Amino acid sequence: MLKVVIAGVSGRMGHALLEGVFSDSGLQLHAALDRAESSMIGRDAGEQFGKQTGVKISADIAAALQGADVLVDFTRPEASMQYLQACQQANVKLVIGTTGFNETEKASIEAAAKKVGVVFAPNMSVGVTLLINLVEQAARVLNEGYDIEVVEMHHRHKVDAPSGTALRLGEAAAKGIDKALKDCAVYAREGVTGERETGTIGFATLRGGDVVGDHTVVLAGVGERVELTHKASSRATFAQGALRAAKFLADKPQGLFDMRDVLGFDKS
Repeated sequence: MLKVVIAGVSGRMGHALLEGVFSDSGLQLHAALDRAESSMIGRDAGEQFGKQTGVKISADIAAALQGADVLVDFTRPEASMQYLQACQQANVKLVIGTTGFNETEKASIEAAAKKVGVVFAPNMSVGVTLLINLVEQAARVLNEGYDIEVVEMHHRHKVDAPSGTALRLGEAAAKGIDKALKDCAVYAREGVTGERETGTIGFATLRGGDVVGDHTVVLAGVGERVELTHKASSRATFAQGALRAAKFLADKPQGLFDMRDVLGFDKS
């Protein structure tokens, strides 16, 4: 049985991950972590589900990792860096669904993967993973005469923009047209911007309500447009994907993987 540590258990994703672990007979909740100032510290991790597990929510990362197989992290970049360092020291594998990392932090994740197995993906959804592949293929086919725009919407509490998933979709589209996203991305438009520059990839960000996550990639040509869309109505889809990733890592002592690896998609 895989021994799983869940980080950020008082958050929305933490709640969904706990529920996923409790409903999977192949997984065992080994430890539950939260911020030191959280009101959940010291309470049973199953309390919010009306059950007693004997696992007390803690802020002691090192203690939580003792004897664990994998940590699942959907928190904030600054916290994720702490978990990353601790997992390397404890030789514990890591599933990272956190978004908003800068290039230095991404490099730290790549370096850690040389020591422990890591699945790092901005979106753990099976459907979004499929969408990424479809966007790359569509951009490659519609390389001439089509403009690419990425539109995303999330709940009012999300702190990073564009979303990590939107950026990943942008990267897929850029690969399809043989470009690097950093060389063709347009993240904001205001005022008299002039005509749209050919070969760019635009982003639009919407925030409001309790939207779990909507993403659409528009490929607009003359006389037609293709829209590829994924809408998440529950965080359970991300939790199930993350726990699937945790199981994938069971026999992976080192290496950096994404959800395409987990699902066996062709990455060529």
